[in-house]
Amino acid sequence: MSDKAAAKERIARLKALREARKDTVERTQALLKEQQAFRKQLRSVMTGEPKTIPEIAAAAELPTDQVLWHVMAMKKYDLVRETGKSGDYYQYALAEGEVS
Repeated sequence: MSDKAAAKERIARLKALREARKDTVERTQALLKEQQAFRKQLRSVMTGEPKTIPEIAAAAELPTDQVLWHVMAMKKYDLVRETGKSGDYYQYALAEGEVS
């Protein structure tokens, strides 16, 4: 098989694969867009003084469990940091250089 024929075959297989997985890609893109909007909302609430998870959830009017999940993910990637405690809760603030 020539290089040209192999390239055409490869292109045809990739096109078929893209079409077969179109729904999955669209769902994944929608989920990513939703997560980015959620985190943008969290970052806007977290500007200023450090806040606890319940304070962040109340200020953003979002479910506490989802706020916790996203803040922990953001902490894992050094986008937020623990700054101390307020009662039984840790306080979180945006990491240096993180913009809302």
